[in-house]
Amino acid sequence: MGGKNVAGGASGEEAAWRELIEHYTAPAPGTEGQTPWPERENLVAPAPPGSAPDPGPDTDPTLGAALGADLADDTDPALGIDLGPDPGARIVRPARPPATPPGDDEDHYVPPTPPPLPKLDPVTKGAWLALFGGPGYLFVAIMLGWYVPGWAAFCAVGAFVGGFVTLVLRMGDRPPTDSGPDNGAVV
Repeated sequence: MGGKNVAGGASGEEAAWRELIEHYTAPAPGTEGQTPWPERENLVAPAPPGSAPDPGPDTDPTLGAALGADLADDTDPALGIDLGPDPGARIVRPARPPATPPGDDEDHYVPPTPPPLPKLDPVTKGAWLALFGGPGYLFVAIMLGWYVPGWAAFCAVGAFVGGFVTLVLRMGDRPPTDSGPDNGAVV
């Protein structure tokens, strides 16, 4: 029947949706003309020019006095408006580093120094240089607007492909040469 009941009126589901929409767009009772506004968001009236700002309960009084002296003659030269001290400004004491109890150094894990990186043979170094050097040359040439002859572009692409193939072929699936006849397998 598709949303209509047999009598031709709206079904119960459609009526419920219309009632929800009416309640959604209707203003809340008792708040016509009022905009809800939290009290904490109201602005404080500005302090008279030349008076020191209220530093608040958790501030250092010497810092508050210094702030008041610095802001006493605060004007915006571009607008020609006296800004005066900011009544909402507070200076909070600087944070103190947490106290570390003595003797806790023994309980912390200190990792051992890592082993040095393996030495690369000249073929592997050349393959890495070709892998990054060819595209690097093309990238720099394009960014600087250099003319790249066809043979230079071909060599750069060839260096990239050659370096990649060399590195893949040298990876190998064979065990390291120092593993010996016993590779640790237990039967």
